[in-house]
Amino acid sequence: MPSKPESLTIGTFAKAAAVNVETIRFYQRKGLLPEPDKPYGSIRRYDEADVTRVRFIKSAQRLGFSLDEIAELLRLEDGTHCEEASRLAEHKLKDVREKLADLLRIEAALSALVCACHTRKGNVFCPLVAALHTENLPR
Repeated sequence: MPSKPESLTIGTFAKAAAVNVETIRFYQRKGLLPEPDKPYGSIRRYDEADVTRVRFIKSAQRLGFSLDEIAELLRLEDGTHCEEASRLAEHKLKDVREKLADLLRIEAALSALVCACHTRKGNVFCPLVAALHTENLPR
């Protein structure tokens, strides 16, 4: 029985979705991507909807969503659950802002330590190493 023209082997599917074959299999194991039936004596075939789904997953990952969160977004992907999707995005935004605040704090601490290293007139011990040993880090 000839396959439909739009059907793809896993290798062609992976290439079209810009991922590797193991990523496809991983998403299937995680339940993010359905595994197509395998006709007896044949190979599994994928279609453009599968490619679109993987692209959705990759887009969500680029926004910082975890695979569990992506599974929830996939449940809402018909576009009629905007309020639920918005709640998920608001929670993710809160997480991102907290991480950003942490990164800014780390940047300030490292900046102060680098400055101390550059201005240590004759000190034998490096201020950065000393601060790490004493846990006396700038806040």
